[in-house]
Amino acid sequence: MDLEQQIAQLLLIGFKGDGLLPHGTLASDLRDLRLGGVILFDRLLAEKLPDNNIRSAEQTSRLCTQLQDCAGGDLLIAVDQEGGMVSRFKAERGFPVTASAGSLGRATTADTAASAAITAEMLARLGINLNLAPVVDLDLERDNPIIGRYERSFSADPAAVCLHAEAWIGAHRQRGILSCLKHFPGHGSAVADSHLGFVDISDSWREEELLPYRSLIDSGKADLVMIGHLFNRRLDPLLPATLSPAVIGGLLRRDLGFTGVVITDDMQMRAITERYGLVQACVMALTAGVDIIIVGNNLEYDPLLARKLATGILQAVRQNQLSEERIGEAWQRVRRLKHHLTRKTA
Repeated sequence: MDLEQQIAQLLLIGFKGDGLLPHGTLASDLRDLRLGGVILFDRLLAEKLPDNNIRSAEQTSRLCTQLQDCAGGDLLIAVDQEGGMVSRFKAERGFPVTASAGSLGRATTADTAASAAITAEMLARLGINLNLAPVVDLDLERDNPIIGRYERSFSADPAAVCLHAEAWIGAHRQRGILSCLKHFPGHGSAVADSHLGFVDISDSWREEELLPYRSLIDSGKADLVMIGHLFNRRLDPLLPATLSPAVIGGLLRRDLGFTGVVITDDMQMRAITERYGLVQACVMALTAGVDIIIVGNNLEYDPLLARKLATGILQAVRQNQLSEERIGEAWQRVRRLKHHLTRKTA
């Protein structure tokens, strides 16, 4: 692969439509640019469309087959299917009802494993290979507008979160589905929503929020770790976690020993876009140590987004704003992840 294709391998992008046009922009991005991954949504918020990539099981399976065939079989196809209110596959479209993490946390780990097995089996049948879950944030703030309100956390107890997350991840691994721990270094104590703007957790964040990550990393359960768009001046006085070498390279990699793939939350969230240009933020995230960049292309939609980002990041490399070595390091991590995934599903 040339350098621009290596950069494209680090992008996980949303798109419009429930099928793949053979000569369309997305097909070109997959075939020629070598786009590394896509993320599926049931709606397209930017255009207020109630349907997008997911209409039915048959249609979604056909779409995933088209995507993989066009990409040569090594495409990451991701979705947010946490269960409960954060579910892209909804019952009204014929998919199984799934429990929230909060309700599972009040049950047993066997219940969590059983619920996760239903989800993972569904994803495997459809052709999806990456579930952007489980949430391992601690349920520390009753008024948390994005974690607590939607029952996305298993518990306020780190040990309970670890046990339920292990059950969730195990069920997915048995079915060849990658999981992703989120939102590092912890979104559970926040009183604001990073979808809507800047989130400062400096005064509310507790060190115990790292315990699930430490435990799951130490036990080899962390396929990917998602960095939250969270500012904590105790960890970095200038930058949010997504853009922070201190948080990613220092805390997550050096202190917690994580050697796997680091992925961003959606870079179109206002916590990022209110303060940084999209290409600028992507370059900063890669410089900080991120390996995969998610741009949902859903809050705002641009059919040429993948090409624009790859070109912009390539230009940053040529202008010495980002090193070729950093691109190569991230690309090698993504290659290893995909090789591992291919071996598991072969």
